[in-house]
Amino acid sequence: MNKEKFDKFLTDRYKKEVNWYDRRANRNQLLYTIFQWVAICLSALTPFLIVIGEVWSHWLAVAMAVLVAISTAALKAFKYQENWINYRTTCETLRKEIHFYEAGIQGYDSVADKEALFVERVESLISRENTLWLTTHEKEESAKRK
Repeated sequence: MNKEKFDKFLTDRYKKEVNWYDRRANRNQLLYTIFQWVAICLSALTPFLIVIGEVWSHWLAVAMAVLVAISTAALKAFKYQENWINYRTTCETLRKEIHFYEAGIQGYDSVADKEALFVERVESLISRENTLWLTTHEKEESAKRK
């Protein structure tokens, strides 16, 4: 692979993919944290409102219980924690690959075309993550049908 094609791959594919996985990991981590804290805080406050005994506090407790149910359902349905971990793992593995390439280790020291090996490994990592995502969501759909 010539330098021009490799540089184009780094810019147009590799860096964009690393940035995409990084953004998605950060987004899923944020959403997971928000929904988790909502569920924790509202769950802790609900019994307190019930004990107060005021009519308004019972209605507020009911509303909070509904929000806890929605929050925990969102955590399960949208798999924020699983996606966060998978995206972060893929992002960091892609980032590690460029260091292997630059250092000439982990197979890069014994191959004639380092750039082609790098492209092959990067595409393999992206493909593996896509397959993992598809498998996870197919299992979920299959479980829903049963």
